[in-house]
Amino acid sequence: MSKVAVIMGSTSDLPVMQDAIDILKEFGIDVDVDIVSAHRTPEKLFDFGKNAHKNGYSVIIAGAGGAAHLPGMVASLSPLPVIGVPVKSSNSIDGWDSVLSILQMPGGVPVATVALNGAKNAGILAAQIIGSSDSEILNKMVAYKEGLKEKVIKGAEEIKKKG
Repeated sequence: MSKVAVIMGSTSDLPVMQDAIDILKEFGIDVDVDIVSAHRTPEKLFDFGKNAHKNGYSVIIAGAGGAAHLPGMVASLSPLPVIGVPVKSSNSIDGWDSVLSILQMPGGVPVATVALNGAKNAGILAAQIIGSSDSEILNKMVAYKEGLKEKVIKGAEEIKKKG
């Protein structure tokens, strides 16, 4: 069974990161959640990053605000795919500092980056990565995408009835 780590720099990131946790659980994917601060707990970050693959994780989702070094530092240490979630935090410059800190990684240290506060998409991307080698998750993803399509079609029909 695949497992995803959802980590964040502080408890204040949890309201944003909860969307990733919820969607992963919806797909039936095991999730471990933790606070790993790149700046306040660097030893914990190094231990986590170096051992994540040994601890059974398939994908890491890392959310951070402000300078947002967590996703990149974890990606520098781990052979696993890392998905970064820039979080618009109280010390953020309208979120752009977080976006650019996660997005502008040097060659050789990729971090897949979703939109500002886009933790739901991070969860979906993690499920898609897992689904590429797990047919059960792949089938759930196919059904999820079909549900999105049906929701749009239903919405269009409702608008036509009102118009």
